[in-house]
Amino acid sequence: MFTLNSLLRKATRLDTLGIHLIRIGVAIIFIWIGALKFVPYEADSITPFVANSPVMSFFYNHPHEYKEHLTHEGQLDPVKREWQVSNNTYTFSDGLGTVEILIGLLVLSYAFSKRLGMVGSVLAFLTPIVTLSFLITTPEAWVSNLGDANFGFPYLSGGGRLVLKDVLMLAGGVVMIADSARQLLNEKATRSA
Repeated sequence: MFTLNSLLRKATRLDTLGIHLIRIGVAIIFIWIGALKFVPYEADSITPFVANSPVMSFFYNHPHEYKEHLTHEGQLDPVKREWQVSNNTYTFSDGLGTVEILIGLLVLSYAFSKRLGMVGSVLAFLTPIVTLSFLITTPEAWVSNLGDANFGFPYLSGGGRLVLKDVLMLAGGVVMIADSARQLLNEKATRSA
């Protein structure tokens, strides 16, 4: 028969399962969203973030013209699509998708290489720092003033809500780094003994 104390004792061991679930979850997010970066609608949707970023806008040929060329998910506008091609939107997005897939695979590589897993963990931690900066640099991260009383800070738009989830990715990166460091030190101690 289970008592509250026995359930609590079992719960104290969930952190071992939890770190594996964090790694799998972070990898799924990086791989899935990275793969979507090869699809025009996803590449189009990141245009405001990249165009307004002081760190990334140079990847685009015409970052200041993006507002006239935005589309909604699922919308095909051949003229706007052609502008995105000339803007270098899809080439950049393909490169970013490749990097994100690589990070996801490095996170999963922990299963056979603690060092590669550590690299993936560090990259998974650093990526959300860049992404969270979009809350500061991208006007589209906040609800626009279109007549409602609720706009601007703290009212996140759909894009802003998407970015905010990276707080959890950042936290997961910290946990993965700590676990990877612990495992690497244990391996080193075992080899030395």
